Amino acid sequence: MTAVARPSPEEPRGTGWELERVGFGHPDVTRLVTEVQAFYTERYGGPDETPLDPAMFEPPTGSFYVGRLDGEPVATGAWRRTVVGAFPGLVTVEIKRMYVAPRAQRRGLARLVLAHLERSAAEAGAQAVVLETGTMQPEAIALYTSSGYAPVPGFGYYKDAPLSRCFGKRL
Repeated sequence: MTAVARPSPEEPRGTGWELERVGFGHPDVTRLVTEVQAFYTERYGGPDETPLDPAMFEPPTGSFYVGRLDGEPVATGAWRRTVVGAFPGLVTVEIKRMYVAPRAQRRGLARLVLAHLERSAAEAGAQAVVLETGTMQPEAIALYTSSGYAPVPGFGYYKDAPLSRCFGKRL
């Protein structure tokens, strides 16, 4: 079963924007993950090699979303439960696969996806959120810091990678 998220009152109306919870194997996810992997290869010289199990993104311990603009898939974002040292004792989730296709950028969609991920994770019991990005993505770092995220100790697959930057936020 999928859930479609309509814009909240603070989101622009009439934009044709919606977020739908889907499985990790959904064709729109496959298409957009292929696009973001090409982006990573362009910026970093190779794809993101973080091991991901599709089951990580199944409720109640995770969710994966596709954003569509006028019916066209243009964005992804997901969260999964995790255990990291940044927020000891708090139920924490990690944001994964945040992406807005170039054809839909500069419309505030990344901020909408991020806000939705935070809301849906909080509704599922999360008390804190962490994420990892890289120095070759200054636009992502600007989004996260302007959304209240602060640096946290490294974690995960790229914990010790020199280009990796980790951020977190209490919900």
